[in-house]
Order: sequence, then C-alpha cells, then structure tokens
Amino acid sequence: MHVVIVGCGRVGSSLARNLVGEGHTVAIIDRKPAAVERLGADFSGQMLTGIGFDRDLLVAAGIERAEAVAAVTNGDNSNILVARVARETFGISRVVARIYDPQRAAVYQRLGIATVAPALWTTERVLRRLVPDAPAVEWVDPSARVSLVERSFSAKWAGHRLSEVESSRVRIAAISRLGSAILPTPDLVVQEGDVVYLIVETEAISHLDELTLNPPAGSGH
Repeated sequence: MHVVIVGCGRVGSSLARNLVGEGHTVAIIDRKPAAVERLGADFSGQMLTGIGFDRDLLVAAGIERAEAVAAVTNGDNSNILVARVARETFGISRVVARIYDPQRAAVYQRLGIATVAPALWTTERVLRRLVPDAPAVEWVDPSARVSLVERSFSAKWAGHRLSEVESSRVRIAAISRLGSAILPTPDLVVQEGDVVYLIVETEAISHLDELTLNPPAGSGH
C-alpha cells in the first residue's frame, strides 16, 4: 500500500524505513530539507519539503492513492491539521496522529482519529513499575468505548478459573505467566503472579480493582 508520512524526525524516518522494508511505497514530508539525511542514502521512497498540511503538497505525495497517513511532527497543531485534512478532504480511513497532550489525544480518538500520546504512554509504564497497582491502559478504540487493560490478580484468585472474571463487559484477551504470553482456555486456572490482559468496556474500568482483588462470591476452586 501507499503511505504518506508527515514529519521526518526519529519516529517518521524510522516508520518510513520500516514500511519501505516491508514492501510498501512511502512519501514523507518535512519542512526541513536536511531531514532527508535521517532516511539514509538507500531510501527508495519519495521525500518532499514543505508544510505537511498543504493540500497541493499532499497531492504531490500521492495522498489521493494512499491507504494510510501518519502525522508525526513535533507539533500537536500540525499533526491535528494533517489528520483532519487526510480524513475530511481526502477520505483516508487509516490516519494516525502523534499528539503530545493526552487530553487532546482523547478528544481526537473520540472523533475517530487514532492517536499516539508519547507522554501518556511513558507515564503509564513508569507508574506501572513504581506503583504495581497503578492502572495500565494499553489501548483504547477510536470511539473510546472499549479498552485493553493490564491487571494483576491478587493472591486470593490463585486456584480459581480465569473464566470467572468474564462478564458481558469484560473479556480476557491473554495472560502473561512466567514471562510468556498464552491465550486463555475455559479451564485455565489462575496462578499467583499472573498478569492478565482484559478487553473492557471503558466505563467498567473503575470496577476492575475490586474484581481483580476478590473472586466472585460463591465461586470455588
């Protein structure tokens, strides 16, 4: 597929090289002519210089035949403009915008624009290592209705079936045990130290602390 990338910093250049290496065609835009040096002499994609949300420049980059657009400059406003032009003017469905402000990122996710918020991503992972009980949301769908959440069960869950955690609002995606990820089965029993990845209705996340602390009343080993 053809991908247009706006921003040729560390993220954009790495993304461009990876996509080309996987056999995709890439056009990358940056306002600094010197940015092309990050791509290396063997880069086979197209490099354009200018403002990434300029429609004529986007057309020159092949956005009319593109299947995906990534806006990964170091400015939220530029990335938001690129994402909106790609979605609203050119009808691109796969659009990702790098947004540094987590609150703004959440707004644009609700508008259907996938976002990456580096500060939030980093903060969550640091918190997870400093405070074991800190909430860890790995992924939120564009409508913000469903989340992928990482949780550790309390020792009280040991010996209980993993399926006991499931409900109409919670599903088990995978479990990490002794450093290896495995898919759940109906008879899989919780062991102390298990880390579980749950698909959860976003509104139900606040109830997970109680759920992962205590098995349901009346459940047995």
